[in-house]
Amino acid sequence: MKETLFKGNFWSTDLTSTVGYDSIIQHLNDGRKNCKEFEDFLKERATIEEKYGKELINLTKKKPCGQTELNTLKRALEVFKQQVDGVGQSHIQLAQTLREEARKMEDFREKQKLHRKKIELVMEAIHKNRNLQYKKTVEAKRLYEQRCRDKDEAEQAVHRNANLVTQRQQEKLFVKLAQSKSVLEDSDRLYQLNVGTLERIREEWQNEHTKACEFFETQESERINYFRNALWLHLNQLSQECVQSDERYEETRRSLEMCSIEKDIEFFVNFRKTGNVPPAPVVYENYYSTQRNATSARNQAPAPGIGRRGPLPIPASGPGDPDYATIDGYSLIHH
Repeated sequence: MKETLFKGNFWSTDLTSTVGYDSIIQHLNDGRKNCKEFEDFLKERATIEEKYGKELINLTKKKPCGQTELNTLKRALEVFKQQVDGVGQSHIQLAQTLREEARKMEDFREKQKLHRKKIELVMEAIHKNRNLQYKKTVEAKRLYEQRCRDKDEAEQAVHRNANLVTQRQQEKLFVKLAQSKSVLEDSDRLYQLNVGTLERIREEWQNEHTKACEFFETQESERINYFRNALWLHLNQLSQECVQSDERYEETRRSLEMCSIEKDIEFFVNFRKTGNVPPAPVVYENYYSTQRNATSARNQAPAPGIGRRGPLPIPASGPGDPDYATIDGYSLIHH
């Protein structure tokens, strides 16, 4: 693996500062949050896909779509509804796939969190120990410097009062000087001991910080790679859904290509025809001609006992003549 970047760029000159470490942790937390957002996005998309799929299936079952069509167009419409139902089923399947991908993202995110927690606990402990030792060392240094000043003051008092005080007073000054030197030596040893302890802790912290940086960078690399692949896979799944839907629609198009206008019309004619003889023309019928014809028919077959009178004479004039209504010289029209 190439040289890591984290371990060389997240330090601080302040021994007790965690600014570099905190910056990495904040970035990792943001990355985990981003994974959670994508996970929620997949779940929400799955809900939408499932709802859309169910709506399509319900549409094909409940909504009529050319239900009275006949023959080849009817078959094409049946294929169309079957394929729409299939598209709905594929969207429901896609929803299940998206939920599975969301679950995988959650597993990955929680796995990284668990592994990271172990490193964070180690770093928290060593930060606490380092800071505690640093405070002890600072206090030891302060005490050591105070003892140095006390010893210097004792020496100065001895020199200042060498010829001005009594023998007894001078002895007291020497005793005080000796005591200050002894206390100074103790504080010096304590200070050096704390400095040595702090240095060991600093080296341990530095090594752990370096290892933590390497581990965190590896995790971040894995997270980016996983996130990138998950998004890539998601897009492939959406593309595959579009391809499958197009294949189903292509099946409908092929069915429509088999639809024949002539055959459908011929099928309808043969299936629903009512007869090939049209009604006869409606002709004009003269009322009086009809009456004469009816009378002639009666005269041709007289009833028994009524044969003494002959048939009525046929008028010689037409309907437009003045004598139209004259029978045997008797006219209904008065001149």
